[in-house]
Amino acid sequence: MIKKALITSAGALFACSSFAADCGKVTIAEMNWNSASLMANVDQFILKHGFDCDAELVPGDTMPTGTSMIEKGEPDIAPELWTNSMKAALDRGVEEGRLQVASKSLSDGGEEGFWVPQYMVDEYPELATIEGVKKHAKEFPHPEDDSVSGFYGCPAGWNCQITARNLFTALNLEESGFELVDPGSGAGLSGAIARAYERQEPWFGYYWAPTAVLGKYKMVKVDFGSGVNEQHYLDCISSETCLDPEVTMYPPSPVYTVTTTEFAERAPEAFAYMESRSFTNAEMNSLLAWMEENQADGAYAAENFMFEHEDIWSAWVSPAVKEKLITALDNL
Repeated sequence: MIKKALITSAGALFACSSFAADCGKVTIAEMNWNSASLMANVDQFILKHGFDCDAELVPGDTMPTGTSMIEKGEPDIAPELWTNSMKAALDRGVEEGRLQVASKSLSDGGEEGFWVPQYMVDEYPELATIEGVKKHAKEFPHPEDDSVSGFYGCPAGWNCQITARNLFTALNLEESGFELVDPGSGAGLSGAIARAYERQEPWFGYYWAPTAVLGKYKMVKVDFGSGVNEQHYLDCISSETCLDPEVTMYPPSPVYTVTTTEFAERAPEAFAYMESRSFTNAEMNSLLAWMEENQADGAYAAENFMFEHEDIWSAWVSPAVKEKLITALDNL
């Protein structure tokens, strides 16, 4: 796990004075997926109106943003950094004093698994387990050949195609009558869930959270009965050359808010907010579903979040900052 470096704050989190002199200009990476865009826009609003920062959004993506923060000290904040792909570099950035890990963006971590619809588990509770799914394999007809059962894997080229295929093998699903279904694309995979749900039909396959799909459609993650063997997952399940895959649940994917050390030291009160700001997967699933239903971009979704979810964001800030934010919302 990425080690969190500690900052000794000269100012208290609950300071009531203006923070502008400390905060100054702040650049926030806005990644190109909905949860990260929402988070970046929420941070911009709170830092601007609650801490008097000159907060600016800049385009970002995991690898280039993380690398730029380490090598160039910019941007100041990466609100949602999925760290598995560059763990060693980020660890080095923290150890060298260039980066600070402020919080878990997603307190539950990114979540992956094999899922079935809630309405199927309501009828057959044993479908919440992999043994139950295999026992009722005939309940999951393949979309192109109902003489066999269908398991929806990941689209070609996605890393989860490797993990899902290896776990398909480890779980002996082929011996139970299942065949892998290639959904063709991310839209094809989410569309398959939507169609099944709208028709109340069977569905079994891979998906992840937080996503709009799992916010809109109640799904149950199938328990493999194995617990998590993180080392085997890293060494074998996630490898194309895995020859002897063993059963393991997916480990949570660490998702962090990372800042430069310069920002953390320059604006300790604002950094303390970043340490407090975190979303559960259930919260984010719901917010993403709202974004999809309303065709909202990150800015519109963040504004709606600030208006509708004071119960969530008020826990991240002091009473004085909360009042400033409410005043800003009243003036919109």
